[in-house]
Amino acid sequence: MNLLVCVDGSKESEKALDKAVMIASGCNADQVTVLHVFEKITSPSHIVGTRKHAPEHAELITQANDELLKDHEEILDKAVAKMLSHGIEANKLMEQGHPAQTISRIAEEGNYDMVIIGSRGLSGLKEKLLGSVSNTVLQSTHTSVLVVK
Repeated sequence: MNLLVCVDGSKESEKALDKAVMIASGCNADQVTVLHVFEKITSPSHIVGTRKHAPEHAELITQANDELLKDHEEILDKAVAKMLSHGIEANKLMEQGHPAQTISRIAEEGNYDMVIIGSRGLSGLKEKLLGSVSNTVLQSTHTSVLVVK
């Protein structure tokens, strides 16, 4: 069995990771991949609260993305370390893009038997207005999806 476990650093993704440990241990999974998907900051409004573009904003955007990349790597490393602490070797995969679309694409391309994802992530109000990542993944992939609450 090949498992794709999605993490984003939220409490719900921690629960999904715990469930993945239990499943991977119980079925002697052939392959476990821990995936973290992130979106790059592309607009200064994400950083400085303005829509105006000034030359110094490009540097701010680059610095913010560099700092966030470290945070993303830490989220992924902690998740893989947790799997390893339970005797489960896991591949780590970090992708940039829209989370739901990227997870669905990877699930399909990677020929996974199951995607394990938390019921809610870090998207907050945006999630309530636009629909959740887990719901979109559930609806858009042919792979079995376990949504953990």
